[in-house]
Amino acid sequence: MKRAITTYILMFLILFQMISAIPTGWLMIIDPSGNKLGLPIEILRYSPFSNFLIPGLFLFFVLGIFPLIVLYGLVRKNKSIVLEKINLYKNYHWSWTFSYYVGVLIVLWINMQLLFIKEFHIYHFIYSILGIVIVFVVHLPSTKKNYYKNIDR
Repeated sequence: MKRAITTYILMFLILFQMISAIPTGWLMIIDPSGNKLGLPIEILRYSPFSNFLIPGLFLFFVLGIFPLIVLYGLVRKNKSIVLEKINLYKNYHWSWTFSYYVGVLIVLWINMQLLFIKEFHIYHFIYSILGIVIVFVVHLPSTKKNYYKNIDR
C-alpha cells in the first residue's frame, strides 16, 4: 500500500522529537548540573528535583528512545507481540497507537515543565505545538488508513 503524505509528516515529527530529546537528555544525564546545556540549576527551585538527572532520564528514554522505537514501527510496520499486547487500539498497528502516546507525552512534559519552572520560553510553545500536531496528524483519516488492520477477518 502506498503511504499517504500525512504518514511521512508523522514520521518527520516523531523524528524531530527523537533527534531533539536524545542528545539533550543525554547531556542532562552526564552532567546533571545543567552546565553543558547552559541551564541554571536555579530553574529547578520549584520542582521536586535538585538536579537535571531525573528529567534527563525521562527526556532521553521516554521522549527520545521511545519515539525511536515508534519511528521504527511506523517505517517498518513490523509485528511485535509485546507491543501489540499493550496496544489499546487493536485495529491499528501498535506504532500508530504509540505515535499518539508520543504526542500526548510531549504535551504533558511541557506542562510539567511550566508547572515546575514557572517560566515560559519559546521552546515550550514550539514543543506544545509539536505534541498537538502529532496527535492531530495521527488522527487524520489518511494516516489512520495506513495503519489500519482489519482483525475481524
